[in-house]
Amino acid sequence: MSDILLRTFAWSDIPAITAIYRHYVEHSAVTFDTEAPGEEAIAEKYAGLKKLGHPLIIAERAGKVAGYAYASFYRPRAAYRFTAEDSIYLDPEETGKGLGKLLLSELLLQSKAFGFRQMLAVITADTANSIRLHEQFGFSKVGYYTGVGYKFDRWHDIVHLQKTL
Repeated sequence: MSDILLRTFAWSDIPAITAIYRHYVEHSAVTFDTEAPGEEAIAEKYAGLKKLGHPLIIAERAGKVAGYAYASFYRPRAAYRFTAEDSIYLDPEETGKGLGKLLLSELLLQSKAFGFRQMLAVITADTANSIRLHEQFGFSKVGYYTGVGYKFDRWHDIVHLQKTL
């Protein structure tokens, strides 16, 4: 991973982030979005995260966005302000190379520095690699929800994992 640069989000990353996310919307159930948002919607979302100062990390390899991660409020109500939910997405060509570990490690550090106290991961239950990744970092399973998302003509379960920062 010595050829990976972890850096802060820049507005010029919007097209790459949009393309990576579109892949997962259109080809997987790791997100329950059923229509891929365009660059304008992604930019609006990131503007909100940036304004709040939430961690926004870009992984870059050879000048290209290889993946990204961010932490955002788990829920919008004020009492949840110390609890974050993580999101990590990799360019499909970058999976299985350890990039998810690198991003999650940095995201946990930045989230703690930001002031988050708890990190939650909401993961589609049949995404074993993502569950395993989070467990390697000390996340514990705290919830299982059956049939809460319908995508690609079938019902999907989700797992909630939690880690104290």
